[in-house]
Amino acid sequence: MAMPPPHIDEDGVWVEILGERRAAPALFLDRDGVVVVETHYLHEVEKTELIPGAGETIALANRRGLHVVLVTNQSGVGRELYGWPEFAAVQDRIKADLAAFGAHLDAVCACPYHPDFGGQQGRNHPDRKPNPGMLLKAARALDIDLAPSWIVGDMHTDMAAGRNCGLAGAVHVQSGWPGLRDQALAEARDNFQVFGADSIDEVRKLIPLLSG
Repeated sequence: MAMPPPHIDEDGVWVEILGERRAAPALFLDRDGVVVVETHYLHEVEKTELIPGAGETIALANRRGLHVVLVTNQSGVGRELYGWPEFAAVQDRIKADLAAFGAHLDAVCACPYHPDFGGQQGRNHPDRKPNPGMLLKAARALDIDLAPSWIVGDMHTDMAAGRNCGLAGAVHVQSGWPGLRDQALAEARDNFQVFGADSIDEVRKLIPLLSG
């Protein structure tokens, strides 16, 4: 019997814990269109490119003591457009590129499911954003304080995942899928703030507020 790839949990979700367990808030980040340039089902190392400001923003969050967690829907795996080895190779490139800025990730969670693929398991899977499963898994592993934490994403489903997880708020960036700002802002509630930004580079302004 073939062994599952490393970091795949009992739900078939990639959960890679890289940081130390300690009580602290987190900056949750979507990947494609937020940290790296959106290429539509990114799986080629040579097409992997950090968005300007991503390395500096993550490095600042690291210095301020925040957990930095990548939470990404990866239905390309479920659609069999690529596999976990390709995902891992892209992640290795991202980690190396971040290291050049003195930045690192504390956890990476990736959900391969999609409602149109994978049968019953793919339908409304608890780890696929807008559901909060990936955020909760990282929180349990790292002892993340969710109430003051934030999420950054380029789709309204990222905002909704943060709201469904009880975070303080979210930032919608236009660097991934443009034209979705109204949907993202509509996820705001009295106890959940949603701000707009051009890209992750502007998120640096929020980090001092997050880290106290």
